[in-house]
Amino acid sequence: MTDLSVAPVRSDPALDGDHERMAHIVLEGFKPEEGDFISAGPTVVEGLVNGTAVKALCGKIWVPARDPRKYPLCPTCKEIAESMGWKVPAF
Repeated sequence: MTDLSVAPVRSDPALDGDHERMAHIVLEGFKPEEGDFISAGPTVVEGLVNGTAVKALCGKIWVPARDPRKYPLCPTCKEIAESMGWKVPAF
């Protein structure tokens, strides 16, 4: 089972652009058929609580800070997730 989370992006006025105004998908880890859950890096919750940067499927790295339901889903993240056969979270 693969755990996906959608995380908001904290906008930086100096870098503001379309990619900054999207919700991105973060792979938090996966569970192989045999064995324990394997973390893929910091989770969205860690990012929100600790200010830790997370990495989206599209490669964007940022510190989550906003409600992702207020933003459109990054098409690159969505395409990658769907190409892997993952169910993409609905907003």
